[in-house]
Amino acid sequence: MDLQHTDKNYLWHPYTQMYDYQSRDLLIIDRAEGLMLYDEKGKSYFDTISSWWCILHGHNHPTITGYVKKQLDRLDHVILAGISHEPAIRLAEKLVTLTPTPLSKVFFSDNGSTANEIALKMSLQHWRHTGQPSRKYFVSLERGYHGDTIGTMSLGGMPDFHKEFADLLFTSFTIPSPHCYRCPMEQNRKTCNLECLQPFEVLLEEKGKEIAAMILEPLIQGAGGIRMYPPKYLKKVAALTKEHGIHLIFDEVATGFGRTGKMFAMEYADVSPDFLCLSKGLTGGMLPMAATVTTDEIYQSFYGPYGDNKTFYHGHTFTGNPLSASAALGSLKVFEEEQPFARMQETVPYLHKKMAPFNNLPWVGDVRCLGMICAVELVKDKKTKEEFSFEERVGWKIYLESLKEGLILRPMGNTVYLWLPISTTIAEIDEITERTYRVLSDPANINGWGK
Repeated sequence: MDLQHTDKNYLWHPYTQMYDYQSRDLLIIDRAEGLMLYDEKGKSYFDTISSWWCILHGHNHPTITGYVKKQLDRLDHVILAGISHEPAIRLAEKLVTLTPTPLSKVFFSDNGSTANEIALKMSLQHWRHTGQPSRKYFVSLERGYHGDTIGTMSLGGMPDFHKEFADLLFTSFTIPSPHCYRCPMEQNRKTCNLECLQPFEVLLEEKGKEIAAMILEPLIQGAGGIRMYPPKYLKKVAALTKEHGIHLIFDEVATGFGRTGKMFAMEYADVSPDFLCLSKGLTGGMLPMAATVTTDEIYQSFYGPYGDNKTFYHGHTFTGNPLSASAALGSLKVFEEEQPFARMQETVPYLHKKMAPFNNLPWVGDVRCLGMICAVELVKDKKTKEEFSFEERVGWKIYLESLKEGLILRPMGNTVYLWLPISTTIAEIDEITERTYRVLSDPANINGWGK
């Protein structure tokens, strides 16, 4: 089979302009092992973005594949509505054990968008059950990304992604993003007093009794440009939402399960939400699955005789799928057996040290790191922080050049990032950062910068 020809004839790729491949071959991956992907010709590539931020322990980890293979011989799938099975039960118990005490109930779904949308629907319905139907609005951060369903696109949103669907979206409130490199309040990141939260405080004073919940990505706005902000911001948000009696939703779809150096990013601020949304790394990246973890208080507001019409009418065909749940149990077993956080005491600071030299490049405005995640923001001018335009397509050029270096780099606009598996070794960090530096240090790859 001519895979290139067949792909272009029949397959529509996500977040991809297929016109770009009119006269260019697609990268077709044949197999994977650890951090490496291998194409159909046998060439290897470092999976520096963890295949869309989900691979935790490397590809095809034997413990996870072992769990899935064993489950496959027993039960492939069964409806979870009023029926249950051991993998889902055991996984729910483990997730409750891993999360802060108030979080005690787990609702499974299929992906991060859905996990977030479930939290929105639960919050809205909870307020109606408890006699506060006026609480029907949500608050999110500018350039917050929580998925591509209609509900999640309505929250903050990515203009480049979602502007074509504006007519479908519901009204929500958006507050400035705590983007420390490009502070919306023009403050110094070392001396700021969280002035960027003032609009949220004003909104709460004016509309607090109409707000159902606030949703945000703890410490890192992923698709918004790998924007990072300090734990004190998260801590104050938690205090403000509690003061005004609104729900707090943490979207840890991308940051959960160790990527930031802790099991969950919220641990840096020592705060707990009303809803914790998980996916991606939940199964170690092997199979699709998501979870919305919430409190007993919220669960109890749905509990009652059938005639009270309190049932949460939401579900998916593959909710709590036994194979996915087994993969998740396998991933958690890897945490127990390999103790990656102990290893990361060495690898995380080493990675951050290796990224520091990127600051010296004249077209790098900011380098930011947290755990195994690092971002390099490219600019035309360091002093003015002028950005490259969308039409200049700097990221596309870097992506193509990275393939020549045996890397999978997929820049987010003008931000080139590494989102490494937590299993990454010192030797692999050396290879990845040195190859990345070769790509980014060549002016020809930055649209002939300076010419």
